[in-house]
Amino acid sequence: MADTTLHASTPLAQRLGALDPERLRGIRRGLEKESLRAKPDAGLALTPHPAALGSALTHPNITTDFSESQLELITGVHAGVESCLDELTQVHQFTYRVLQELGDEMMWVSSMPCGLPTDETIPIGRYGSSNVGRAKSVYRMGLGHRYGRRMQTISGIHYNWSMPGISSEEYFGLIRNFRRHAFLPLVLFGASPAVCSTFVQGRGEHSLQALNEHTMYMPHGTSLRMGRLGYQSDAQSSLAVSYNHLDGYGASLQDALTRPYPPYQAVGIKNPGGDYNQLATSLLQIENEFYGTIRPKRVIFPGERPLHALRERGVEYIEVRLMDLDPFEPLGIAASTMRFLDVFLLHCLLSDSPPDTPEEIAALARNQHRVAARGREPGLTLEQGGRERPLSEWALELVDACLPIAAALDAAQGGRLHQQAVEAARASLMAPDTLPSARVLAAMQKDHEGSFTRFVLQRSEQVRAQFLALPFAEEAHARFVAASAASIEAQKGIEAEDTMPFDIYREQYLRPERLGLKRQGGASQTVQSSLQTAAI
Repeated sequence: MADTTLHASTPLAQRLGALDPERLRGIRRGLEKESLRAKPDAGLALTPHPAALGSALTHPNITTDFSESQLELITGVHAGVESCLDELTQVHQFTYRVLQELGDEMMWVSSMPCGLPTDETIPIGRYGSSNVGRAKSVYRMGLGHRYGRRMQTISGIHYNWSMPGISSEEYFGLIRNFRRHAFLPLVLFGASPAVCSTFVQGRGEHSLQALNEHTMYMPHGTSLRMGRLGYQSDAQSSLAVSYNHLDGYGASLQDALTRPYPPYQAVGIKNPGGDYNQLATSLLQIENEFYGTIRPKRVIFPGERPLHALRERGVEYIEVRLMDLDPFEPLGIAASTMRFLDVFLLHCLLSDSPPDTPEEIAALARNQHRVAARGREPGLTLEQGGRERPLSEWALELVDACLPIAAALDAAQGGRLHQQAVEAARASLMAPDTLPSARVLAAMQKDHEGSFTRFVLQRSEQVRAQFLALPFAEEAHARFVAASAASIEAQKGIEAEDTMPFDIYREQYLRPERLGLKRQGGASQTVQSSLQTAAI
């Protein structure tokens, strides 16, 4: 076992020693988990979002992501890992019971999608007739035009994290270090090395290999979801957003949100029939379109733009966005994984974090692509400071540096669970065949003749049976039924209050001054008060 002490003179040790245990106990986290609804033949369910799950616009726990067929299950904010997973378990239990009552659909337990129909027949999310509901659908229509609907069906799990007393500057330091070291969670937890061949039909050239007639894969891949065929964009690759401070980050996003982009201008706001193609012709329609492994976040007021909230009130928490669904975990993520992320994020926060540069940003993108496609390849090197460094050496160095932080968390909370999570990560690095991505390929080849869809279908069926067999208190079930009903009424209320034509709503929502760069006094307040609805 590696030494869990740090030399007292190191900056990381000094910062760790200065942390009050009460602040460590003040860490908060929440989960957002996406999953496609799939049919028993492993095809995409094309049915509408079930009404019994409530309104996808207003339900606090159950919504949809890009597609009408793509569930998103959300927890609240939790002081403990187990309580967070307990809430997510209950959301799953209710959702599976609703799906069972309606037929034989299940939640697809892999990040890479099930069998997909033609791109144009993948249904985008629908959120009702209100202006904000229409805007959410038009935004998704724009994503389909820009990137293709198949790419948008990729699912993942987002980890939201905060700790008391962290400034925006410190959060940005954390973000820079996370981006530098993002290869480590990709290797440790990437679980999407293969995909159904329907995903790449018509996608042109790619480097995937055929495992069988219907399955494509990368032999040493970790996360196709985070690779060149996943959530990537040639258009966005030109952004090179810096995370050195909030002002620069905001300026980069402001430019992308307001600068017309010729290929999207060619698509147009509306089609010849008058229906909307997209919200805007800028490089980004809205802030959420900006892809990344991690985001600075702030809870927004009704109708407020996310960038405005960040500029006005600073960073409140960060959102980790690179986590694959783990098909071997019923909830898609294990408690030990969450504890490792807590330790890793603290390491990113406490370590020296020099400013990023355009050269480093480009190198980090290359590192991400290497690890996504070849992360378990023996001898693989990554770029660090202008030189090539063995991934295995760098990864072990980071994990060993995390052990003292895990010990401090355990001392504050009791037990050894964080240290065990870090020790398990180290053991996995020493035995790459035990990594989730390797286990997925091994299970596919051993039990399913190399078939991605057969493997995931069996796991999806097993997980569904597991959740349906769990005891579910009548009180908890009744609470979810009431929440669904209340969400439907809330959507009706929003729709009844709408008086502004959608064309005007869209124009006002997208006005540059709403991004918070300039204070407009009463004029800004007028726009704000006229858009007191849910976020797009």
